[in-house]
Amino acid sequence: MMSHKKEKIKGVSFVASRDSIALEHIKPIINLNANYASIMPFGFIKDLQHPEIVFNMDSQWFGETKAGTRQYNEALKSEGVKIMMKPQVWVWKGEFTGFIEMESEENWSLLEASYSKFILEFAQVAQETQVEIFCIGTELERFVIVRPEYWKGLINEIKEIYKGQLTYAANWNEFNSIPFWDDLDFIGVDAYFPLSASKTPSLAECKASWQQHKKLLKDTSEKHGRPIVFTEFGYRSVDYAAKEPWRSDQDMTEVNIEAQNNAMQSLFEEVWNEEWFAGGFVWKWFHEHKHAGGVNNSQFTPQNKPVESFIKAQYALQ
Repeated sequence: MMSHKKEKIKGVSFVASRDSIALEHIKPIINLNANYASIMPFGFIKDLQHPEIVFNMDSQWFGETKAGTRQYNEALKSEGVKIMMKPQVWVWKGEFTGFIEMESEENWSLLEASYSKFILEFAQVAQETQVEIFCIGTELERFVIVRPEYWKGLINEIKEIYKGQLTYAANWNEFNSIPFWDDLDFIGVDAYFPLSASKTPSLAECKASWQQHKKLLKDTSEKHGRPIVFTEFGYRSVDYAAKEPWRSDQDMTEVNIEAQNNAMQSLFEEVWNEEWFAGGFVWKWFHEHKHAGGVNNSQFTPQNKPVESFIKAQYALQ
């Protein structure tokens, strides 16, 4: 009797927009052979030391709000696309969320109360719309390391509301030090691992670099008995795309399609079929497909670039 191989998560990180979505926005996702979309509502924080998260505001784009998230979830699910809900915090001026850290016990308590309100309200939406996976946070390294007891308690509160599977989106350089993987279903990694310092990284260079990262991923998966999901993965179509793949600097503008292709191919060849790997969500996918990306675009999206066809073919194999 053949053992049934569990289907991988073949996801896109679906960017919120001003508008509701309809079948025309979902068809390109299905055409990619994707079976999952990550839906990302946003809360905002003034600076790295500020304890209040504001969210669900009239000034926000529809897709970032509770009503918008609900509409996206229901529209996608009606077409057979599964959902990971991944509420995120945006620090004004785009500072890195991993550096959010309060300067007093009082402010830590305020931040925790604010974050709990944010996450639990979206956990309720996740439960009501029956999403498959809920991500409890994204790249909050200092917050997690300094306040581990808070996070343990928060996970218990989430589980009282939401009955699906849980993960946390750890940055590539923090995932092996997160203290609560045993309480979740997936080890989530935003997989911007550095692979090559070359202007146009070769496939061979990138594949070689994956070996050390794969060992740590496998060891962490085995330690906790949890599969790894890449809560985000992707490369820009730009020079030096694999050197520091997390960089979204606007001054990096030299389009390099081959760099994106080689880095992406290395990820699929080295990681995708590993037993400990559950799949992932490509960064990032815009709802107006025909206007997104293109061969003159130096950003992350694979849309209307050669790498889109490559991902489509890879997703078809799973």
